[in-house]
Amino acid sequence: MRALFLVVLYAGLCYASSDSNQGEVETLMDNVLVLKRSKGVSREVNVTVSCGGAYENQAVVWKKDGEIVPGLLGNDIKVLVKELAGGNYSCHLGQNGEYLNHTVILVQLDPENKTVILEENPSGKGEIHCEAANYNGSFNCSWTRTQYRTNAAVLLVKVERNSERISCELDANGSEIHCHENRCPFQEEQSSISLTIYIHNFSLLEAYARSFYLRDIVRPETLPNLQLGDEKVFSWSYPESWEVPRTFFVLDFQVKIVKRYHTCDSEEIIMLNTTQDTNYQVKVKSNKFVFCVRARDKYTEGQFSPWSQCKMDKGNSDCS
Repeated sequence: MRALFLVVLYAGLCYASSDSNQGEVETLMDNVLVLKRSKGVSREVNVTVSCGGAYENQAVVWKKDGEIVPGLLGNDIKVLVKELAGGNYSCHLGQNGEYLNHTVILVQLDPENKTVILEENPSGKGEIHCEAANYNGSFNCSWTRTQYRTNAAVLLVKVERNSERISCELDANGSEIHCHENRCPFQEEQSSISLTIYIHNFSLLEAYARSFYLRDIVRPETLPNLQLGDEKVFSWSYPESWEVPRTFFVLDFQVKIVKRYHTCDSEEIIMLNTTQDTNYQVKVKSNKFVFCVRARDKYTEGQFSPWSQCKMDKGNSDCS
């Protein structure tokens, strides 16, 4: 799928303001204005929108979402925003004239109000899940829309560290970004990465933020080449994506044996141990069990990799 490159823009082409303290209007990016409505204030707000200084003396007419709005004439207009009814206001030279400019008005509710567009992660750690396979600066972040907001669209993603923008790509389905920061894997992190996603459903805008260190989201990939050798010795390899030298980027391996037909997440444990070697000799009498192994950074003690496993049945092994 074709990815959309995200470019963060801050300067607005159109001028806008609210004529009271009922709501604050901010320019989020070119041609996008956000009416921030606090809890408990009027549900109707007048917003002044301008086509642009170059069209001050022109016969300007306005359309909302492509339809002529009677009475909206001239370079400067007042738009009455009711509830969440923002919209795309475009200005034209005469009713059938050329397009001149446009302004999209979105409404963002007070942060105290419950967000409705994205689902919270099962882990309970917010709505955005981020993960990295190593320390080279590449990481992915993903999110899931709620059942009734599946058509919500990502408007803007801002990712930065120390006010320096980090380059990201948005997947075509709008549910994941792939980012890369130019950094040395050996460099110690002094400041966190900040991520903000602006996503809208019709005229409702919500902002979701997360802050993290790369070391907190590193999760090694699945351990490859798991196999059974002689004398019940299991061996495996470091993930190819893991940093080198591996004498510096050391992994701890958690090995676990569970009963036959159980998953590696089972709490019915026959044996549980930790090693830094890439092999382990099993010393259990049973010949019907599941051997499991996973890894995490020895020093940060971060997230474990997914389990790799071998299913044992009377000396026969099925490893994956």
